[in-house]
Amino acid sequence: MSGFANEVSSSPLSFWSYFMDHRSADLQLLWSHTWLSVVPVVLGLVIALPLGWLSNRFSWSYPPIMTVSGLLYTIPSIALFVLIPPLLHLDQLSELQVPIALTVYSVALLVRVVADGLGSVSEDTRQAATAIGFTPLARLLKVDLPIAVPVITAGLRVAVVSNVSIVAIAGTIGFQNLGNLFTTGYQLSSGTSPYYPPIVLGLVLCVILALALDALVILAGRGLTPWRRAARG
Repeated sequence: MSGFANEVSSSPLSFWSYFMDHRSADLQLLWSHTWLSVVPVVLGLVIALPLGWLSNRFSWSYPPIMTVSGLLYTIPSIALFVLIPPLLHLDQLSELQVPIALTVYSVALLVRVVADGLGSVSEDTRQAATAIGFTPLARLLKVDLPIAVPVITAGLRVAVVSNVSIVAIAGTIGFQNLGNLFTTGYQLSSGTSPYYPPIVLGLVLCVILALALDALVILAGRGLTPWRRAARG
């Protein structure tokens, strides 16, 4: 009977029971995973905006900036987590290394998106804005960026969902997030009896978080482009 109970409790479908038994700790892991996924994207966008503008404004700067950003994005996340502490003189277990690494990835992904978004603004539109009296800065803020929002939003969706996945890797090396559930499942497994509930719970929560953040980015993009709704109407 006890063997049957153990078998049931280790079933993949028992993830909800596992969650209810460890609700407080699991919600804390979900919160940590959320801010680690979101904050680096926000910081990455703040850094990518001027770099993307520079790439679009001066054509000579586009190739080197895109090459460097592409190379940064190809660095394996584990390697980046290991390299950041000595490069920035941080403790090996510093919690800053994860958001810093994810910000690097976000910048690498979003620079091209911002440049291409600004590049989608037609020259006729820019000339018309200049003709009615917009300064270069005003044109950037009131014309170029609003038109580029759909392209930038698409890039943000990719960056946020990617971060949800990459953050989980940090959990497997000791940082608090949903990746810890995968480690817990592995540690509680025996050679012939995998312990699935925390692993499945981690997967379910990661998917839910990714879908929720993706939906928020879509809603934010729609809120920033009311003119698109008016045009469809």
